[in-house]
Amino acid sequence: MSASSVPVVPPRTALVTGATSGIGWETARLLAERGCTVIVHGPDTESAHHAVERLVAGGIERVRLRLAVADFTRLSEVRHLAAAVRGLHPALDVLVNNAAVAAPERHTLTADGHEISFQVNFLAAYLLTRELTGPLTARPGGRVVNVSSAAHRSAAPAWSDLHRSRRYSRHAAYARSQVALTVFTRAAAPAGVTAVSVHPGAYGTRPVPRYGHEGEPAAEGAARVARLCDPETELVPGAHYDRAALAPAARSAVEDHAVRRLCRVADLLVTT
Repeated sequence: MSASSVPVVPPRTALVTGATSGIGWETARLLAERGCTVIVHGPDTESAHHAVERLVAGGIERVRLRLAVADFTRLSEVRHLAAAVRGLHPALDVLVNNAAVAAPERHTLTADGHEISFQVNFLAAYLLTRELTGPLTARPGGRVVNVSSAAHRSAAPAWSDLHRSRRYSRHAAYARSQVALTVFTRAAAPAGVTAVSVHPGAYGTRPVPRYGHEGEPAAEGAARVARLCDPETELVPGAHYDRAALAPAARSAVEDHAVRRLCRVADLLVTT
């Protein structure tokens, strides 16, 4: 076969949400360094643009970077983000659901009527993943990596009060958003796509740093996330990883009925 007839393999494309700082930014950097085209998501134009410029200043080729903006406190913006990705990137090899916020001291609802950490940390990821089924299945080997937290082990879905309107606690609200994301991992992947969740280690840039080891560089957590994005890394579909190792998730995260129930509820919440 002549050199001119060798098929050209397009670069892999990855979308990293919450990529303006910390583990998200470092993950975007690592994926770009490894040859991926990286869609760098931020909640607003200024922060997303600044993240891209920092990556370029650090040696990443601008041609490998794309900018994406969506405020996850508004589900309409999540839909617009998904539509933009579908239009510009018909094939998406990796989706890293990393965007997260800490629950505030006082119970806070978004304009969509959901507790803010539950929406940003889980519902937005749920909606985005569902909306990107087409691109994720366009090429073999698609992956969804949900950046979760060890905090999920301290909670279970509160089916009668998902938005923590009663007996609100910011730590409980955050933990429940994380268990929802981890439960969803079992159902996150459309056919042919592998989904996993990972606790990369807790760092100063994560929303609730008291869960895990504080003071470690975000790059260490990002390396664990990027490893799961690598097609050479064999994954157990639906599994949870604690740093670099397979680890048992919370009991509620592995119960099939909980997965089905959460998806039914989430479907209702993102369409109302």
